[in-house]
Amino acid sequence: MIVGIKGTIEHKEPTLLHIEVQGLIYEVYVSLHTSAVITTNEVKLFTAQIIREDANMLFGFATRDEKRMFDTLLKINGVGPKVALAICSTFSPDTFAKVINSKDVSMLKRVPGIGPKAASRILVELADFIVDVNSDSATGSSMSEATMALESLGFKKDEIRKALSGGSGDTATMVKEGLKKLQRL
Repeated sequence: MIVGIKGTIEHKEPTLLHIEVQGLIYEVYVSLHTSAVITTNEVKLFTAQIIREDANMLFGFATRDEKRMFDTLLKINGVGPKVALAICSTFSPDTFAKVINSKDVSMLKRVPGIGPKAASRILVELADFIVDVNSDSATGSSMSEATMALESLGFKKDEIRKALSGGSGDTATMVKEGLKKLQRL
């Protein structure tokens, strides 16, 4: 799986880049936010690779939060990569978290390809969407990784949030502390 790409832009459109990497040119779909951030020909992006029987697509993102938002959206039934990219183009991760937390269906319906049913489904399934505003700091990254680890063990997001609140340290320490607190809940 390709998780990042670094190279020179050969061709740029608002939501599509051709990036040359050591003689190979990759087609990478990007959000409007990522496209606006790119100001030079040299680029480094976080990527999500979608492989289907009829396509092998790369989606690039300037920040980890935007990539995480895209990956989270793909988990929702009925939301494919094109709709997820449209949401990433419409909202920044912080704004999207505010839309989800305020349960604003009308804002979600502004995204091309999303109707009332899809907007309601997204709001229900992402009720606990949290953007880690400190993702570049060690504590924010550890908190995010610990949350994902505990989610993969089957704990609910609201329980995890309570268990990890006030925690600090590396990911392993936070997971251990979280598990101890979750046993008591």
